[in-house]
Amino acid sequence: MTLNHDSISIVASDLDGTLLAPNHLLSSNTKQTLKELHDKGYTFIFATGRHHVDVAGIRESVGIPAYMITSNGARVHDKQDNLLYSQDIAESLVQRIVDEFKVDSELFIHMYQDEQWLLSQEDEYFAKFHSETGFNYQLFDANRAPTQGIAKIFVTHPDNNHEHLVQFEDTLRAKFGDALNIAFSTPWCLEVMAKEVSKGEALKAVAETLGLGLEHCIAFGDGMNDAEMLTMAGKGLVMENAHEKVKKALPNNEIIGTNADDAVAEYLKKHLLTRA
Repeated sequence: MTLNHDSISIVASDLDGTLLAPNHLLSSNTKQTLKELHDKGYTFIFATGRHHVDVAGIRESVGIPAYMITSNGARVHDKQDNLLYSQDIAESLVQRIVDEFKVDSELFIHMYQDEQWLLSQEDEYFAKFHSETGFNYQLFDANRAPTQGIAKIFVTHPDNNHEHLVQFEDTLRAKFGDALNIAFSTPWCLEVMAKEVSKGEALKAVAETLGLGLEHCIAFGDGMNDAEMLTMAGKGLVMENAHEKVKKALPNNEIIGTNADDAVAEYLKKHLLTRA
């Protein structure tokens, strides 16, 4: 896909596996690049599966105003933290989805509810992802799950067993069909949102707020939950460390380096920040 980079004014990036280093933190190089991007007048968007409270902490660590597409597009906040867009899982479906997961006692069932992160059992490993922002979970009873304000439900497995989670993906698709958007953000994290939700639709909503079309957007990602965004943006870049399933789903998208090499920052410096 060829694109004149002079037409780009919006930059959107996934976090884990993309903008964040393997330790789930932003490198100093990336922070500096994002500051320079802002200084040159670009609009930056954090586009992630993470919760907006968590992402607000990451944004603060960079020190730039930025939009936030969170919970894979179920929530969109502007630079002043005003909620622009919200799409919850239907209340009638929440407990039914949790019921499908709770048959396996090893699975960690997570839910993002408005301002909270809810978890079915203690998971110290996942808590490390949010060490910099201090965002932490509260436990909930999987037999009596709250159903209001649920942006997304996701599950992880203690052994990061992708094939085991694929079985649950297949079951959900068979039972709920098109009523849900089901996607892997990483090979070991299966995520469930309302059917209308995607980062691509959320990116479109932000662009329209700014009076622009998607052709003015460039986007970066590494997961199947990034697929719509990477397809809909004027240019969508895939990380080298992305799962093969992502690369096969997006055969026409350019592949750049890895998150360990600050590939997003390096691409931005080379193609956007060198402009006069």
